[in-house]
Amino acid sequence: MVLRIHLTARDLARVHLAREPDPVWETLLGLHQLTTPRRGLPVFAPWRRSARARLAEEHLAGPVRMLSTLAPASAGYWPDFLTPDASADGLGAAIEALHATPGQQVRQEMHRLADSYPLPQWARALAGGERHRMEEVATAFRLVHRAVIAPGWTGAAMTTEADRAMRTRVLRDRGVHGLLDSFRPLMDWRPPVLHVRYPEDRDLHLGGRGLRLIPSHFCWHTPIALADPALPQVLAYPVAHPPSWAPAVTRDRHPKALAALLGRTRARVLAALDTTATTGELAQRLKISASSASEHITALREANLAHSQRARAQVIHTLTPLGTALLHGELPPHPVTD
Repeated sequence: MVLRIHLTARDLARVHLAREPDPVWETLLGLHQLTTPRRGLPVFAPWRRSARARLAEEHLAGPVRMLSTLAPASAGYWPDFLTPDASADGLGAAIEALHATPGQQVRQEMHRLADSYPLPQWARALAGGERHRMEEVATAFRLVHRAVIAPGWTGAAMTTEADRAMRTRVLRDRGVHGLLDSFRPLMDWRPPVLHVRYPEDRDLHLGGRGLRLIPSHFCWHTPIALADPALPQVLAYPVAHPPSWAPAVTRDRHPKALAALLGRTRARVLAALDTTATTGELAQRLKISASSASEHITALREANLAHSQRARAQVIHTLTPLGTALLHGELPPHPVTD
């Protein structure tokens, strides 16, 4: 199934990348990593262990249960008021927007959530307009974010900034069409429609409002959009993770295993491509000749482990999901299909 995002010329002029990780999206998606068996393994395994320990130490089972009820990983839907557009300006701004959510929006979105599964009494009270329940939700956000997201914020920012730097470079060199095309195979840009693999099949017409693209540390496999097409539109998408986010046992054994499988230099090239690079940059980084770097990149590309994109006079190389899977020991996402 596919989400088809229709962009006009005005929309293309207003496509932009988020400046930094979004604290609200990361909090909810981080909880999905904690509450869904085998989601994101092994990349998030060390973080999951430490996060669960902190939640237990701070006795936060209640706040976790509250947010997981409102934004369940398995339901395929959560209320849009949980991820307000103001979250681009930080958690404080998001909390203010949460309190300011119109009662009608809360009722409508909670009723839609109730169509997925039965809600507990407190959630029905929230839908019924008991505003003090919204303060409980805001408190849950603050507590969970402080316990499990804030301690690793620097690492999350590093992974998203690496992706943002690559996308910004493509945007500078190839324009917005090149930017949207750079998301293959996660998304498929067929002007004027961006095809995104998604849990449901639907069309989204931006109508000149533009689109905020949010690189997400904890998003896994499938990008996420808002459910209400009338709201300011965003698309949170997963980014590649450096080897440091894989479990220690995987990091210890992978270099030798990859070298045995691919050869020492090609394994180094594969690892180096976890950060986007041109052929010359890769050669300089690994201290090998440009011709040798090109040869190894070609071999990796033919094996669908690397992807190359031309940006005017340069060719930018990065790993495919399969290449990332081989490097990190994680399953790649499914391809986009109509």
